[in-house]
Amino acid sequence: MPLGGPRAMTVYRTLPQKQRSLIGAWCFLDHYGPDDVSKSLGMAVPRHPHTGLQTVSWLFTGAIDHMDSAGFKATVRPGELNLMTAGYGITHSEFSTKDTTVLHGAQLWVALPEHARNMEPTFESYRPEPLTGPGWSLSVFLGNRRGAAERAGLDVVELRGPHP
Repeated sequence: MPLGGPRAMTVYRTLPQKQRSLIGAWCFLDHYGPDDVSKSLGMAVPRHPHTGLQTVSWLFTGAIDHMDSAGFKATVRPGELNLMTAGYGITHSEFSTKDTTVLHGAQLWVALPEHARNMEPTFESYRPEPLTGPGWSLSVFLGNRRGAAERAGLDVVELRGPHP
């Protein structure tokens, strides 16, 4: 589906689908790009609401400006993991930055557990220091790998370079 109108970029919704409607707490998995957005609208998603969920955004290339009703403003960049927790309710907008030429990323949508559905909205950004080796880099966003800071009991890892 087009994200932000017919001249904007296409988003592929991997979940849900007919064969698999839900996997645990992950209620949606969206993937977009890599798209050349230098001559199009790119990502152009005006203010819209969310309640009772959390979005986990992960960019590979490009940059996106995020602004929301809780007062959070951020430019989402590659190498970061960004968490927007809607809680009892938030509205937000997402627009690719003017200097973005190629936009590529993924977004997971998490159904919040009942005890967190009415919490205050938040926005957090994690930019870990990557572990590197000859021809590869490893970023640990949540969890622990070779002494990387532990933030939660979940591991989310990005590996770039040749795979063994």
